[in-house]
Amino acid sequence: MWCSVIMLAGVYFTNFLMISHVTGVKKNAPRAVNSSNHITLGRCANKSSHHDGPVSLRSELYVPCTVPGLAKMFVARSIAADHKDLIHDVSYDFHGRRMATCSSDQSVKTVTELFQVWDKSENGDWHCTASWKTHSGSVWRVTWAHPEFGQVLASCSFDRTAAVWEEIVGESNDKQRGLSHWIKRTTLVDSRTSVTDVKFAPKHMGLMLTTCSADGVVRIYEAPDVMNLSQWSLQHEISCKISCSCISWNPSSSRAHPPMFAVGSDDSNVTYGGKVQIYEYNENTRKYAKAETLMTIADPVHDIAFAPNLGRSFHVLAIATKDVRIFKLVPLRKDSTAAGPTKFEVQIVAQFDNHNSQVWRVSWNITSTLLASSGDDGCVRLWKANYMDNWKCTGILKGDGSPLTGSSGQPTAMRTVVGSSAQTSQNALNGMSAGR
Repeated sequence: MWCSVIMLAGVYFTNFLMISHVTGVKKNAPRAVNSSNHITLGRCANKSSHHDGPVSLRSELYVPCTVPGLAKMFVARSIAADHKDLIHDVSYDFHGRRMATCSSDQSVKTVTELFQVWDKSENGDWHCTASWKTHSGSVWRVTWAHPEFGQVLASCSFDRTAAVWEEIVGESNDKQRGLSHWIKRTTLVDSRTSVTDVKFAPKHMGLMLTTCSADGVVRIYEAPDVMNLSQWSLQHEISCKISCSCISWNPSSSRAHPPMFAVGSDDSNVTYGGKVQIYEYNENTRKYAKAETLMTIADPVHDIAFAPNLGRSFHVLAIATKDVRIFKLVPLRKDSTAAGPTKFEVQIVAQFDNHNSQVWRVSWNITSTLLASSGDDGCVRLWKANYMDNWKCTGILKGDGSPLTGSSGQPTAMRTVVGSSAQTSQNALNGMSAGR
Protein backbone atom coordinates (compact mmCIF):
# COMPACT_ATOMS: atom_id res chain seq x y z
CA MET A 1 0.00 0.00 0.00
CA TRP A 2 1.31 3.44 -0.91
CA CYS A 3 0.08 6.87 -0.04
CA SER A 4 1.02 9.82 -2.24
CA VAL A 5 -0.82 12.76 -0.83
CA ILE A 6 -2.49 14.36 2.13
CA MET A 7 -4.27 17.62 2.63
CA LEU A 8 -5.29 19.71 5.58
CA ALA A 9 -8.57 21.43 4.91
CA GLY A 10 -11.20 23.74 6.25
CA VAL A 11 -11.15 26.70 8.59
CA TYR A 12 -10.58 24.37 11.53
CA PHE A 13 -8.78 21.76 9.43
CA THR A 14 -10.99 18.93 10.66
CA ASN A 15 -11.31 17.11 7.34
CA PHE A 16 -8.68 14.64 6.32
CA LEU A 17 -8.19 13.25 2.85
CA MET A 18 -5.75 10.58 1.82
CA ILE A 19 -5.20 8.41 -1.22
CA SER A 20 -3.74 4.98 -0.74
CA HIS A 21 -2.09 2.50 -3.10
CA VAL A 22 -0.36 5.34 -4.92
CA THR A 23 2.25 4.22 -7.39
CA GLY A 24 4.69 7.02 -6.47
CA VAL A 25 5.92 8.00 -9.93
CA LYS A 26 7.12 11.30 -11.32
CA LYS A 27 4.56 13.80 -12.55
CA ASN A 28 5.85 13.73 -16.12
CA ALA A 29 6.08 9.94 -16.35
CA PRO A 30 3.38 7.37 -17.22
CA ARG A 31 1.58 5.94 -14.20
CA ALA A 32 0.63 2.32 -13.76
CA VAL A 33 -2.96 1.54 -12.78
CA ASN A 34 -3.67 -0.38 -9.61
CA SER A 35 -7.21 -1.76 -9.54
CA SER A 36 -7.34 -1.65 -5.73
CA ASN A 37 -6.62 2.07 -5.45
CA HIS A 38 -9.00 4.20 -3.42
CA ILE A 39 -9.22 7.57 -1.73
CA THR A 40 -9.54 7.98 1.99
CA LEU A 41 -11.35 10.98 3.35
CA GLY A 42 -11.59 11.44 7.07
CA ARG A 43 -11.80 13.65 10.06
CA CYS A 44 -9.43 13.47 12.99
CA ALA A 45 -10.68 14.24 16.46
CA ASN A 46 -7.60 16.33 17.18
CA LYS A 47 -8.46 18.77 14.33
CA SER A 48 -5.94 17.65 11.74
CA SER A 49 -6.00 16.80 8.02
CA HIS A 50 -4.58 16.86 4.38
CA HIS A 51 -4.14 15.01 0.92
CA ASP A 52 -3.67 14.27 -2.87
CA GLY A 53 -2.63 11.33 -5.22
CA PRO A 54 -3.78 8.63 -7.79
CA VAL A 55 -6.66 6.05 -8.02
CA SER A 56 -7.93 3.38 -10.44
CA LEU A 57 -10.80 1.45 -11.96
CA ARG A 58 -12.44 0.93 -8.59
CA SER A 59 -12.48 4.36 -7.02
CA GLU A 60 -13.86 4.75 -3.53
CA LEU A 61 -13.94 7.56 -1.02
CA TYR A 62 -13.56 6.62 2.63
CA VAL A 63 -15.10 9.21 4.94
CA PRO A 64 -14.09 8.69 8.56
CA CYS A 65 -16.15 10.38 11.26
CA THR A 66 -15.02 11.64 14.64
CA VAL A 67 -15.34 9.62 17.81
CA PRO A 68 -15.73 12.07 20.75
CA GLY A 69 -13.10 11.74 23.45
CA LEU A 70 -10.73 9.65 21.34
CA ALA A 71 -8.20 12.03 19.82
CA LYS A 72 -6.66 9.47 17.47
CA MET A 73 -9.73 7.44 16.49
CA PHE A 74 -10.86 7.26 12.87
CA VAL A 75 -13.97 5.47 11.65
CA ALA A 76 -14.10 5.16 7.87
CA ARG A 77 -17.01 4.56 5.52
CA SER A 78 -16.79 4.53 1.75
CA ILE A 79 -18.71 6.44 -0.90
CA ALA A 80 -18.60 5.77 -4.63
CA ALA A 81 -16.38 7.94 -6.81
CA ASP A 82 -16.92 8.06 -10.57
CA HIS A 83 -13.27 8.31 -11.51
CA LYS A 84 -12.15 5.47 -13.74
CA ASP A 85 -8.41 5.90 -13.32
CA LEU A 86 -5.67 7.57 -11.31
CA ILE A 87 -6.62 10.52 -9.14
CA HIS A 88 -3.62 12.82 -9.13
CA ASP A 89 -4.77 15.55 -6.77
CA VAL A 90 -7.50 16.50 -4.34
CA SER A 91 -7.99 20.01 -3.00
CA TYR A 92 -10.28 21.52 -0.36
CA ASP A 93 -11.75 24.99 -0.63
CA PHE A 94 -11.14 27.64 2.05
CA HIS A 95 -14.01 26.51 4.27
CA GLY A 96 -13.43 22.78 3.90
CA ARG A 97 -16.99 22.30 2.61
CA ARG A 98 -16.03 21.61 -1.00
CA MET A 99 -13.30 19.60 -2.63
CA ALA A 100 -12.09 19.16 -6.19
CA THR A 101 -10.44 16.09 -7.68
CA CYS A 102 -8.69 15.56 -10.99
CA SER A 103 -8.17 12.21 -12.65
CA SER A 104 -7.10 10.71 -15.94
CA ASP A 105 -8.13 7.76 -18.08
CA GLN A 106 -4.98 6.61 -19.84
CA SER A 107 -4.72 4.34 -22.85
CA VAL A 108 -2.14 3.84 -25.58
CA LYS A 109 -3.68 6.37 -27.95
CA THR A 110 -5.92 8.68 -25.94
CA VAL A 111 -5.93 10.48 -22.63
CA THR A 112 -9.20 11.76 -21.19
CA GLU A 113 -9.08 14.06 -18.20
CA LEU A 114 -11.88 14.33 -15.68
CA PHE A 115 -12.67 16.95 -13.05
CA GLN A 116 -15.07 16.49 -10.19
CA VAL A 117 -16.32 18.89 -7.52
CA TRP A 118 -17.74 17.52 -4.28
CA ASP A 119 -19.93 19.38 -1.79
CA LYS A 120 -20.45 18.46 1.84
CA SER A 121 -24.05 18.33 3.07
CA GLU A 122 -25.27 19.33 6.53
CA ASN A 123 -25.24 15.70 7.70
CA GLY A 124 -21.60 15.29 6.66
CA ASP A 125 -22.17 13.34 3.44
CA TRP A 126 -20.18 14.25 0.32
CA HIS A 127 -21.94 14.52 -3.05
CA CYS A 128 -20.44 14.97 -6.50
CA THR A 129 -22.06 18.16 -7.82
CA ALA A 130 -20.02 18.68 -11.01
CA SER A 131 -17.93 16.56 -13.35
CA TRP A 132 -16.32 17.54 -16.63
CA LYS A 133 -13.43 16.80 -18.98
CA THR A 134 -10.56 19.24 -19.03
CA HIS A 135 -7.04 19.02 -20.46
CA SER A 136 -5.68 16.81 -23.23
CA GLY A 137 -3.04 15.33 -20.93
CA SER A 138 -2.76 14.10 -17.36
CA VAL A 139 -3.89 16.75 -14.86
CA TRP A 140 -1.35 16.95 -12.06
CA ARG A 141 -2.78 19.55 -9.67
CA VAL A 142 -5.97 21.42 -8.87
CA THR A 143 -6.32 24.32 -6.44
CA TRP A 144 -9.00 26.72 -5.16
CA ALA A 145 -8.78 30.51 -5.12
CA HIS A 146 -9.80 32.40 -1.99
CA PRO A 147 -13.62 32.72 -1.87
CA GLU A 148 -13.22 36.50 -1.89
CA PHE A 149 -12.72 36.07 -5.65
CA GLY A 150 -15.66 33.72 -6.14
CA GLN A 151 -15.73 29.98 -6.75
CA VAL A 152 -12.59 29.68 -8.86
CA LEU A 153 -10.37 26.67 -9.61
CA ALA A 154 -7.05 26.35 -11.40
CA SER A 155 -5.52 23.21 -12.87
CA CYS A 156 -2.25 22.27 -14.56
CA SER A 157 -1.46 19.45 -16.93
CA PHE A 158 1.06 17.39 -18.85
CA ASP A 159 -0.38 19.06 -21.98
CA ARG A 160 1.80 22.11 -21.11
CA THR A 161 -1.10 24.31 -20.07
CA ALA A 162 -2.79 25.65 -16.97
CA ALA A 163 -6.49 26.51 -16.91
CA VAL A 164 -8.75 28.70 -14.79
CA TRP A 165 -12.34 27.62 -14.10
CA GLU A 166 -15.22 29.57 -12.57
CA GLU A 167 -18.56 28.44 -11.22
CA ILE A 168 -21.48 30.55 -12.41
CA VAL A 169 -25.23 30.39 -11.93
CA GLY A 170 -27.34 29.92 -15.06
CA GLU A 171 -29.27 32.99 -16.18
CA SER A 172 -32.94 33.25 -17.13
CA ASN A 173 -32.38 32.37 -20.79
CA ASP A 174 -30.24 29.41 -19.91
CA LYS A 175 -31.53 25.86 -19.88
CA GLN A 176 -29.83 25.50 -16.51
CA ARG A 177 -31.56 28.57 -15.07
CA GLY A 178 -30.82 28.85 -11.37
CA LEU A 179 -28.32 25.98 -11.48
CA SER A 180 -24.58 26.44 -11.11
CA HIS A 181 -22.09 25.11 -13.62
CA TRP A 182 -18.37 25.47 -14.31
CA ILE A 183 -16.88 27.18 -17.35
CA LYS A 184 -13.29 27.60 -18.50
CA ARG A 185 -12.25 31.23 -18.25
CA THR A 186 -8.77 31.00 -19.72
CA THR A 187 -5.96 28.68 -20.78
CA LEU A 188 -2.37 29.69 -20.05
CA VAL A 189 -0.12 28.36 -22.80
CA ASP A 190 3.30 29.92 -22.09
CA SER A 191 5.03 26.72 -20.93
CA ARG A 192 6.85 24.52 -23.42
CA THR A 193 6.86 21.49 -21.14
CA SER A 194 4.61 19.83 -18.59
CA VAL A 195 3.17 22.25 -16.01
CA THR A 196 3.82 20.41 -12.76
CA ASP A 197 2.20 22.65 -10.13
CA VAL A 198 -0.18 25.58 -9.84
CA LYS A 199 -0.90 27.77 -6.81
CA PHE A 200 -2.87 30.95 -6.13
CA ALA A 201 -0.92 33.62 -4.29
CA PRO A 202 -2.08 34.74 -0.80
CA LYS A 203 -5.24 36.81 -1.12
CA HIS A 204 -3.65 40.02 0.20
CA MET A 205 -1.59 40.08 -3.01
CA GLY A 206 -4.70 40.11 -5.18
CA LEU A 207 -5.80 37.45 -7.62
CA MET A 208 -2.48 36.03 -8.77
CA LEU A 209 -1.69 32.56 -10.07
CA THR A 210 1.71 30.86 -10.09
CA THR A 211 2.79 27.89 -12.19
CA CYS A 212 6.01 25.91 -12.38
CA SER A 213 7.11 23.68 -15.21
CA ALA A 214 9.48 20.86 -15.97
CA ASP A 215 11.54 23.32 -18.03
CA GLY A 216 12.56 25.07 -14.80
CA VAL A 217 10.48 28.22 -15.25
CA VAL A 218 8.13 29.76 -12.68
CA ARG A 219 5.46 32.05 -14.11
CA ILE A 220 3.32 34.47 -12.13
CA TYR A 221 0.07 35.71 -13.67
CA GLU A 222 -2.33 38.39 -12.48
CA ALA A 223 -5.99 39.04 -13.23
CA PRO A 224 -6.21 42.86 -13.62
CA ASP A 225 -9.99 42.71 -13.29
CA VAL A 226 -11.27 40.12 -10.83
CA MET A 227 -14.68 40.40 -12.50
CA ASN A 228 -13.21 39.26 -15.81
CA LEU A 229 -11.23 36.06 -15.33
CA SER A 230 -10.71 35.56 -19.05
CA GLN A 231 -7.92 38.15 -18.96
CA TRP A 232 -4.63 37.20 -17.27
CA SER A 233 -1.32 38.96 -17.76
CA LEU A 234 2.09 37.36 -17.32
CA GLN A 235 3.82 39.50 -14.68
CA HIS A 236 6.97 37.52 -13.94
CA GLU A 237 8.91 34.72 -15.61
CA ILE A 238 11.66 33.31 -13.41
CA SER A 239 14.19 30.76 -14.61
CA CYS A 240 15.28 28.38 -11.85
CA LYS A 241 17.75 26.55 -14.12
CA ILE A 242 16.51 23.20 -12.83
CA SER A 243 13.37 21.15 -13.41
CA CYS A 244 10.56 22.32 -11.11
CA SER A 245 8.10 19.97 -9.41
CA CYS A 246 6.31 22.02 -6.73
CA ILE A 247 5.83 25.53 -5.41
CA SER A 248 4.61 27.10 -2.17
CA TRP A 249 3.85 30.71 -1.28
CA ASN A 250 4.81 32.15 2.08
CA PRO A 251 1.35 33.09 3.43
CA SER A 252 2.64 35.87 5.70
CA SER A 253 0.81 39.17 5.18
CA SER A 254 3.19 41.17 7.38
CA ARG A 255 4.74 44.26 5.81
CA ALA A 256 8.01 43.17 7.36
CA HIS A 257 8.03 40.16 5.02
CA PRO A 258 8.13 40.84 1.27
CA PRO A 259 6.22 38.36 -0.96
CA MET A 260 8.17 35.12 -1.08
CA PHE A 261 7.77 31.64 -2.51
CA ALA A 262 9.74 28.41 -2.56
CA VAL A 263 10.16 26.07 -5.50
CA GLY A 264 11.31 22.43 -5.38
CA SER A 265 12.89 20.23 -8.02
CA ASP A 266 12.45 16.52 -8.67
CA ASP A 267 15.67 16.32 -10.67
CA SER A 268 17.00 12.81 -10.05
CA ASN A 269 20.66 13.86 -10.16
CA VAL A 270 21.59 13.52 -6.48
CA THR A 271 25.10 14.86 -7.06
CA TYR A 272 23.63 18.33 -7.45
CA GLY A 273 22.40 20.03 -4.29
CA GLY A 274 20.09 22.97 -3.97
CA LYS A 275 16.83 21.25 -4.95
CA VAL A 276 14.87 23.93 -3.06
CA GLN A 277 15.17 27.63 -3.94
CA ILE A 278 13.62 30.62 -2.18
CA TYR A 279 12.61 33.72 -4.17
CA GLU A 280 11.68 37.13 -2.74
CA TYR A 281 10.10 40.20 -4.32
CA ASN A 282 12.21 43.35 -4.47
CA GLU A 283 10.24 46.61 -4.35
CA ASN A 284 13.07 48.57 -5.97
CA THR A 285 13.52 46.39 -9.03
CA ARG A 286 9.88 45.14 -9.02
CA LYS A 287 11.22 41.67 -9.72
CA TYR A 288 11.68 38.40 -7.87
CA ALA A 289 15.25 37.47 -6.99
CA LYS A 290 16.73 34.33 -5.49
CA ALA A 291 17.18 34.86 -1.76
CA GLU A 292 18.33 31.41 -0.64
CA THR A 293 19.18 27.94 -1.92
CA LEU A 294 18.95 24.95 0.41
CA MET A 295 22.11 23.16 -0.66
CA THR A 296 21.55 20.29 1.78
CA ILE A 297 18.58 19.06 -0.30
CA ALA A 298 20.13 16.83 -2.97
CA ASP A 299 17.34 14.26 -3.44
CA PRO A 300 14.24 14.82 -5.60
CA VAL A 301 11.67 17.06 -3.91
CA HIS A 302 8.03 16.03 -4.30
CA ASP A 303 6.31 18.71 -2.23
CA ILE A 304 7.04 21.80 -0.14
CA ALA A 305 4.84 23.83 2.19
CA PHE A 306 5.39 27.08 4.05
CA ALA A 307 3.80 27.07 7.49
CA PRO A 308 1.13 29.72 8.17
CA ASN A 309 2.74 32.70 9.86
CA LEU A 310 0.79 34.07 12.82
CA GLY A 311 3.26 36.79 13.76
CA ARG A 312 6.59 34.97 13.82
CA SER A 313 9.71 36.87 12.82
CA PHE A 314 11.01 33.80 10.97
CA HIS A 315 9.60 31.37 8.41
CA VAL A 316 9.09 27.59 8.61
CA LEU A 317 9.25 25.37 5.54
CA ALA A 318 8.41 21.65 5.31
CA ILE A 319 9.91 19.55 2.53
CA ALA A 320 8.89 16.11 1.23
CA THR A 321 11.80 14.23 -0.30
CA LYS A 322 13.21 10.82 0.67
CA ASP A 323 12.23 11.89 4.20
CA VAL A 324 10.42 14.73 5.96
CA ARG A 325 12.43 17.84 6.77
CA ILE A 326 11.46 21.04 8.53
CA PHE A 327 13.57 24.17 8.06
CA LYS A 328 13.56 27.49 9.88
CA LEU A 329 14.49 30.57 7.82
CA VAL A 330 15.57 33.42 10.08
CA PRO A 331 15.96 36.77 8.27
CA LEU A 332 19.28 38.43 8.97
CA ARG A 333 19.21 42.13 9.82
CA LYS A 334 19.73 44.01 6.60
CA ASP A 335 21.57 47.28 6.20
CA SER A 336 19.14 50.05 5.27
CA THR A 337 21.36 50.96 2.31
CA ALA A 338 21.77 47.39 1.12
CA ALA A 339 20.00 46.32 -2.04
CA GLY A 340 19.00 42.84 -3.09
CA PRO A 341 16.97 40.11 -1.43
CA THR A 342 16.98 39.26 2.26
CA LYS A 343 19.61 36.83 3.49
CA PHE A 344 18.55 34.06 5.84
CA GLU A 345 20.10 31.93 8.52
CA VAL A 346 18.91 28.44 7.54
CA GLN A 347 18.35 26.00 10.40
CA ILE A 348 17.13 22.42 10.08
CA VAL A 349 14.61 21.94 12.87
CA ALA A 350 13.61 18.33 12.32
CA GLN A 351 14.25 15.41 10.00
CA PHE A 352 12.24 12.18 10.00
CA ASP A 353 12.83 9.02 7.98
CA ASN A 354 9.99 7.04 9.60
CA HIS A 355 8.21 6.55 6.29
CA ASN A 356 11.20 4.43 5.19
CA SER A 357 10.30 5.43 1.64
CA GLN A 358 9.71 8.43 -0.59
CA VAL A 359 7.54 11.12 1.00
CA TRP A 360 5.04 12.61 -1.45
CA ARG A 361 3.10 15.29 0.38
CA VAL A 362 3.41 17.57 3.39
CA SER A 363 0.71 19.89 4.74
CA TRP A 364 0.27 22.23 7.72
CA ASN A 365 -2.79 22.95 9.81
CA ILE A 366 -4.00 26.54 9.98
CA THR A 367 -2.02 27.41 13.13
CA SER A 368 1.22 25.72 11.91
CA THR A 369 1.29 23.54 15.03
CA LEU A 370 0.72 20.25 13.20
CA LEU A 371 2.33 18.83 10.07
CA ALA A 372 0.97 15.88 8.09
CA SER A 373 3.07 13.80 5.70
CA SER A 374 2.34 10.83 3.44
CA GLY A 375 4.65 8.40 1.72
CA ASP A 376 5.12 5.14 -0.12
CA ASP A 377 4.74 3.21 3.13
CA GLY A 378 0.97 3.69 2.79
CA CYS A 379 0.71 5.82 5.92
CA VAL A 380 -0.04 9.39 6.87
CA ARG A 381 1.99 10.59 9.83
CA LEU A 382 1.21 13.60 12.01
CA TRP A 383 4.05 15.62 13.54
CA LYS A 384 3.86 18.11 16.39
CA ALA A 385 6.42 20.14 18.36
CA ASN A 386 6.44 20.39 22.14
CA TYR A 387 7.20 23.51 24.19
CA MET A 388 10.93 22.94 23.63
CA ASP A 389 10.43 22.82 19.86
CA ASN A 390 11.24 19.11 19.73
CA TRP A 391 9.12 17.44 17.05
CA LYS A 392 7.39 14.11 17.62
CA CYS A 393 5.04 11.84 15.72
CA THR A 394 1.60 12.12 17.32
CA GLY A 395 -0.37 9.86 14.98
CA ILE A 396 -0.05 7.29 12.21
CA LEU A 397 -2.86 6.30 9.86
CA LYS A 398 -2.95 3.55 7.27
CA GLY A 399 -4.32 4.08 3.77
CA ASP A 400 -7.82 2.98 4.74
CA GLY A 401 -7.98 5.54 7.56
CA SER A 402 -7.39 3.11 10.41
CA PRO A 403 -4.66 3.55 13.05
CA LEU A 404 -1.43 1.64 12.53
CA THR A 405 -0.68 -0.93 15.22
CA GLY A 406 2.55 -2.83 15.53
CA SER A 407 2.99 -6.44 16.49
CA SER A 408 5.34 -5.59 19.31
CA GLY A 409 2.95 -3.17 20.96
CA GLN A 410 5.90 -0.88 21.71
CA PRO A 411 6.33 2.70 20.55
CA THR A 412 8.90 3.26 17.81
CA ALA A 413 11.90 5.51 18.02
CA MET A 414 12.26 8.39 15.60
CA ARG A 415 15.15 10.62 14.71
CA THR A 416 14.77 14.33 15.42
CA VAL A 417 17.36 16.94 14.50
CA VAL A 418 17.38 20.18 16.47
CA GLY A 419 19.94 22.65 15.20
CA SER A 420 22.89 20.46 14.31
CA SER A 421 22.49 17.79 16.97
CA ALA A 422 20.49 14.60 16.61
CA GLN A 423 18.22 13.45 19.39
CA THR A 424 16.19 10.32 19.83
CA SER A 425 12.63 10.54 21.05
CA GLN A 426 9.94 7.93 21.54
CA ASN A 427 6.72 7.83 19.57
CA ALA A 428 3.94 9.29 21.68
CA LEU A 429 1.48 6.66 20.51
CA ASN A 430 1.63 3.20 22.05
CA GLY A 431 1.34 0.24 19.74
CA MET A 432 2.52 2.09 16.64
CA SER A 433 5.22 0.70 14.43
CA ALA A 434 7.21 2.44 11.75
CA GLY A 435 7.17 -0.76 9.71
CA ARG A 436 4.46 -1.67 7.21
